Amino acid sequence: MTRFIARFARLAPLAALLLLTACVSSPRITSEADPNADFAQYKTFSFYSPLAIDSNGYATLTGSRLKAGARAQLEARGYVYDEKSPDLWLNINAYMQEKTDVVSMPNVDYDYYYSYRARRYVSVPYWYDETRVYQYTEGTLNFDLVDAKRNMLVWEGIAVGRVANAKPADRAARIDKAVVDIFARYPYRAGSGTPAVAVQP
Repeated sequence: MTRFIARFARLAPLAALLLLTACVSSPRITSEADPNADFAQYKTFSFYSPLAIDSNGYATLTGSRLKAGARAQLEARGYVYDEKSPDLWLNINAYMQEKTDVVSMPNVDYDYYYSYRARRYVSVPYWYDETRVYQYTEGTLNFDLVDAKRNMLVWEGIAVGRVANAKPADRAARIDKAVVDIFARYPYRAGSGTPAVAVQP
């Protein structure tokens, strides 16, 4: 069990990298906010320590880029970075899961038999279900905003997508785009409890 947990910890930053830079298609983006949270009281933020993606005890290049992107998004909304007494903690997490898809499709084949009446071989179709099994890796990346005083999650933005190989040259741009897409679901500005933009569920 200990070996599995250690392996999981090593995979976390890798999962974030793969998810953001190598999705077969655009990741699915969702978000959820605590309906009882008073977002008007939040004006400052800092990063949770240690970040979930830095669980090995040291920062990674991927984690640093994600932090920079998330900080830029919050500051663009008027939030001030404050390590001493933040209103919000920002945490970043990522993980991978092996998934299996089972697809059944109707198919047709033919049997042949000799017809004495027709004095020739004839074909008879028969239908059956053909089952195919597809295995793939699914990556999940999420940003958590936590009320620092109550130690309670108040907003979460999540990206989920299938993982595939990607060209290293595209990684930085795709990381930045994923961060922007996730925070596009965060509708609040600093000191305001009224959503600035409508967010799709």
